[in-house]
Amino acid sequence: MKILGIESSADETAAAVVEFAGQRRLRLLSNSVASSLDLQKVYGGIVPEIAARSHLESIIPVIDQALSQAFARPGLANRNLWSSIDAIAVTRGPGLGGSLLIGVLTARTLAILKNKPLYAVNHVEAHVYANFITSSSSSLSTIYQLPTTAPRFPILALIVSGGHTQLVLFEDHFKYQVLGRTQDDAVGEAFDKVAKILGLPYPGGPSVEIAGQNGDPTKVKLPKAKMPGKYDFSYSGLKTAVLRAGQSAIGEEDYSFPSYRLASRLSEAQKADIAASFSYVAIEALVDKTIQAYDEFAPKSVVIAGGVAASKELRRQLSERLPTKIEYTDIKLCTDNAAMIAAHAYYQAKSGKKPVDPKALEISPGLQM
Repeated sequence: MKILGIESSADETAAAVVEFAGQRRLRLLSNSVASSLDLQKVYGGIVPEIAARSHLESIIPVIDQALSQAFARPGLANRNLWSSIDAIAVTRGPGLGGSLLIGVLTARTLAILKNKPLYAVNHVEAHVYANFITSSSSSLSTIYQLPTTAPRFPILALIVSGGHTQLVLFEDHFKYQVLGRTQDDAVGEAFDKVAKILGLPYPGGPSVEIAGQNGDPTKVKLPKAKMPGKYDFSYSGLKTAVLRAGQSAIGEEDYSFPSYRLASRLSEAQKADIAASFSYVAIEALVDKTIQAYDEFAPKSVVIAGGVAASKELRRQLSERLPTKIEYTDIKLCTDNAAMIAAHAYYQAKSGKKPVDPKALEISPGLQM
């Protein structure tokens, strides 16, 4: 079974083809992504109208590229590539309404025109399914570093991104319990806000991590939130503590000193120390609760998913503290992509879930697990 996935929940327009390769293996045949990140950097975050316009311009070329990469061969230029596709999958939520609308309307139209079954996908759940892709076509084998085996149930999943931070225990496909989630900022959002305080470029995760490489992670004492919920998270207090640490570093005790002026007053060494200290504590909070959940539930596999799963610091801390081996998917499959959408849809089909009506499918910007 070969599935075309379409993803357009935020600022990246993506299409990919994934096939079932037997023996619990999903193979990546193509993965095409067009991002409006360079346009968004100017504003320090995603502007929904810019993202939607970018999707509108990119989605058909990205789909064509994914199909060509998966199936086109020399001498077969006129082949109907759509004949190789068994189904279409698309993100229906959560995400930005305008962005989701472009992807869903495109997928609905193609499903009708090409007479293909259509599967609607929860974007957050799908991040976990990137870990089920364990091989790729020969043309992609040097580009993607993938797990050697698919995770086994029960699976403990740490899902971390700009919009989501949660621990989820999967008993089986689509049968899960959300153990805890952030009660305010997601960890990726906190990285973005700290980057802005320090005058670092968007997106904040990579820029804070890079800045922190030259800093001392023990230099600035920062708190970890204590939550009533055993596995819940909070990052708003840590973000504020970073602001106070910056104000203190420049000798400005007045808490009314504006955050947007702070970066110009901090030295590069001070920024590096604050970045390193924040990154360490923010990640340690994730790892602490992951280890706690591992000890309580004894899962057979642990996976991390979402954009923050690309963090080298998160991978380092987990590998050092987790008493079992953890295989990480390629960093390129942690950020938003369509391969995870196709993988999720494959397991929908395998589990007996029916395709959706392409004439009736609607977006769900606030969709949750």
